[in-house]
Amino acid sequence: MNKFLVLVIDSFGVGAMEDVAKVRPQDIGANTCGHILQTFPALRLPALEKLGLINALHMAAPDFNDSVMCANPAAAFGVAQLQHEGGDTFMGHQEIMGTLPLPPVRMPFSSVIDNVKAALIHAGYQVEQQRVSGLSLLWVNDAVAIGDNLEADLGQVFNICANLSAISFSDVESIGRIVRAHVEVGRVIAYGGLLESSAQILAAIETKQDTYIGINSPKAGVYQHGFQVVHLGYGVDASTQVPQQLHQQGIPTVLVGKVADIVENPHGRNYQRLVDSQTILDITAEEMQRPEAAFICTNIQETDLAGHAEDAARYAERLTLVDNALTSLIMQMDSSDCLVVMADHGNDPTVGHSKHTREQVPLLVYRPGQQACALGIRSTLSDVGATVCEFFHARAPQNGRAFLAALNATRLLSA
Repeated sequence: MNKFLVLVIDSFGVGAMEDVAKVRPQDIGANTCGHILQTFPALRLPALEKLGLINALHMAAPDFNDSVMCANPAAAFGVAQLQHEGGDTFMGHQEIMGTLPLPPVRMPFSSVIDNVKAALIHAGYQVEQQRVSGLSLLWVNDAVAIGDNLEADLGQVFNICANLSAISFSDVESIGRIVRAHVEVGRVIAYGGLLESSAQILAAIETKQDTYIGINSPKAGVYQHGFQVVHLGYGVDASTQVPQQLHQQGIPTVLVGKVADIVENPHGRNYQRLVDSQTILDITAEEMQRPEAAFICTNIQETDLAGHAEDAARYAERLTLVDNALTSLIMQMDSSDCLVVMADHGNDPTVGHSKHTREQVPLLVYRPGQQACALGIRSTLSDVGATVCEFFHARAPQNGRAFLAALNATRLLSA
């Protein structure tokens, strides 16, 4: 079938990056995978165990030994470092697709609030300012709050948080695009959920460091019912990424889940605005069964949402769902297929805050007939994108070093 599937378990880190003491001291000691397995030591994830999850965990953080799960001496595995600053889903996926991360623009929403307010009023929206502790965010059409993202690295992302019971998501996206056109931070996120009252959003306003003001999304309840989201990025050259390189080679690209919302794929199939993990995994299985060659990238977002909610039990339950699906996916594969399971950053629900954590991620590879292969510690998530392009004999993306040769060498030795 010649399928290459990259399954991104959003936020499933295996240990803090070495630089966190300097750049993100709040993440010292973070280990999403390790702490979930410590919290639930009887949790067994047989497919991930087979793929070498514990091998990767021990490579990144040797002290985590409390799980019933074991290392697999036959696994092909490694660990990938984050080359982008912080720990961001948008930039993490751009990095996976072969983009060389640039230093992000940082600014509080207060520095652009006047320009954004004027643009929205000019477009016909009703705009007020809501003030808390001397800081202001924008309140649009009595249903939409615009301010700083308090869950990502402060100053790098602006949020548009909406009550979709009071305003359509298409209108929320239109507001998001107006904001995007007037700011230069790396990402603008337009999102919302079905709420009983827009007052739930106003009640979830929080401030941080006397500089940033935004909405505590879990507290507002927007993730619970009817959640929809679009991610609007800045400064990424899609022409150098995996989807475009594969298109030039005639290989279809299929994006499923959150990755379809944040990566440009104009020539491929995109399953956007999906959150439910089972739906996403079912679509992935259907795409794997198609007869033609294809690159498939799937994002499981509900693990990340569980991290933001600091809900380790929900995180573990979503991992079990993913693991069951992986068992079925592996059974579908033939010798021409390749599977990579990885993450884009961490989101440790036990670390003491609700933001992403800057962590190394597992790099787990499976092909029928593949023997043990130590891929080591890769310096960037882009190594995956480079490997995808080499697998399909396509031009390399902007960034990354392929590891296909290492996989092929161990396969040839086992033949």
